Amino acid sequence: MSKVVPGLQYSAEHEWIARNGSAHATVGVSAVATDALGDIVYVDLPEVGATITAGEPCGEIESTKSVSELFAPVSGEITEVNSAVIDDPALVNGDPYGLGWLFKVDVSADGPLLSAEDYAAANGGAL
Repeated sequence: MSKVVPGLQYSAEHEWIARNGSAHATVGVSAVATDALGDIVYVDLPEVGATITAGEPCGEIESTKSVSELFAPVSGEITEVNSAVIDDPALVNGDPYGLGWLFKVDVSADGPLLSAEDYAAANGGAL
């Protein structure tokens, strides 16, 4: 059973969001997603300064099994991109909630988000 981290919020499309203050947040993909995707071999992320819109595609993640779109869990401006996962996409598999984070965003509006408990219940994850 895939790990779901309490205290984070999740989108229905399997992105997680960690609040780092009122408007600043870190975004990644859940272990539920990484377990389903398999070995991640490529990550395409939005550029710093780009504006993302909640619920809209903002990048791609490619595994040995498939290519999946990344969806923005919130609206806002990208403030930082994790270049380490671009150089070594396997970090997303190995540590999706830590070293495998994808980008940071200055949040202007939330999309529909789930609590860790609701996300785990809907996706078979374990808290």
